[in-house]
Amino acid sequence: MTLAEAAARAAELTDERALADLRREVADDVEAAVRSKDFRERVVGYRAVGQLRFMQKTELLRRGLEDDSPSCRGAAMLSIELMSRGQPGLVNSVRPLLHSLANADPNAAVRRLAVLCLRNGSPHADTITLLGFLAEEAEERELRVTAASVRDALKRKASAR
Repeated sequence: MTLAEAAARAAELTDERALADLRREVADDVEAAVRSKDFRERVVGYRAVGQLRFMQKTELLRRGLEDDSPSCRGAAMLSIELMSRGQPGLVNSVRPLLHSLANADPNAAVRRLAVLCLRNGSPHADTITLLGFLAEEAEERELRVTAASVRDALKRKASAR
């Protein structure tokens, strides 16, 4: 079974024991994929971390945020977004990197993904300020709209506390 097939199979699994067995089976493949010289293999590895809900491999996602390839950075953020739903800890742990990507990444899609990841984190004032700046000043319309939406959601989350 390939790593991509294992990741697809993980999406179908509801039994935690079966998912843990699958993670054990492909753990070395995930590590090898994210260390590959081929960005396409790294993308599959970063996506697999999220699809397999592989909390023990979150440090690999941090490395993915710093990858030279925009596809790899995007895949790592998709996994972070997926794994952080309802659990802000993962986003909070990589918040400075997400801020940097949202503010200055040369790839517009990567910038939007970083903003979307921040939605699942805690409503820190510095994040809300950054999102407000992006909502007003970003050149790309889609980024402005996304930043405004996430900023508003974080403000609601903060006021609900």
